[in-house]
Amino acid sequence: MNKRAIRIALVAGLLLGAGAAFAATPAPIQIGGAITRGEMSSALRVFLGLTALAFIPAALICMTSFVRIVVVLSMLRHALGLTETPPNMVLISLALFLTLFSMSPVLERINVDAVQPFAEGKDMTLMQAIERGKAPLKDFMVRQTREADLMLMVDVSGAKPPSNVDDIGMIQLVPAFMMSELRAAFQIGFVIYLPFLLVDIVVASSLMSLGMMMVPPATIAIPLKILLFVLIDGWNIVVRALMGTFH
Repeated sequence: MNKRAIRIALVAGLLLGAGAAFAATPAPIQIGGAITRGEMSSALRVFLGLTALAFIPAALICMTSFVRIVVVLSMLRHALGLTETPPNMVLISLALFLTLFSMSPVLERINVDAVQPFAEGKDMTLMQAIERGKAPLKDFMVRQTREADLMLMVDVSGAKPPSNVDDIGMIQLVPAFMMSELRAAFQIGFVIYLPFLLVDIVVASSLMSLGMMMVPPATIAIPLKILLFVLIDGWNIVVRALMGTFH
């Protein structure tokens, strides 16, 4: 199995882990008769597992690098003056693969610390495996989160200010992480916009000096911006610079 397949499998395992916890946690359940503790019908397991699938998109958006990547790609499209090209499906697919690459060190740690020990049947409960698997993801989110954003969420939620990383609750960390990601994405998007804005200004000034005020500047500017972007190998530059912003 190649590395890409392993990473994809790890992503699926990470996102489904939380849902599996609810499905696999022993609990006394009454369905058409007495069921002792530690037993649960397979139909109920499937039901809970399918219900948990609804939270996978939210987890992908809220707890990974996907937010920053997809916002930057969307802003790049608008900077070029193209509202629907590339299509949303293309941008989202590219953002998913870039998210997978940027999160691969975190996924490898989750695999080593939680997935493999639990799969090998070592002395570890499912909840312990989830806690161990959550630690690398939490560490990644803390590194990307600004302290000001985190303290804002702590303030808004009315929680006690954390004294160390272990005291940071996920309910405060996740929105703070998203705010920091949006801020970083807007900063990168501003830098991307500048050269294309210069092209728009030059084209508009040239058309006015030539007396061609009836010609929409976008008609001339968009082809020039696309040509400039292709000549400088823009996709390569943007993706390389974007991936380098994660630490």
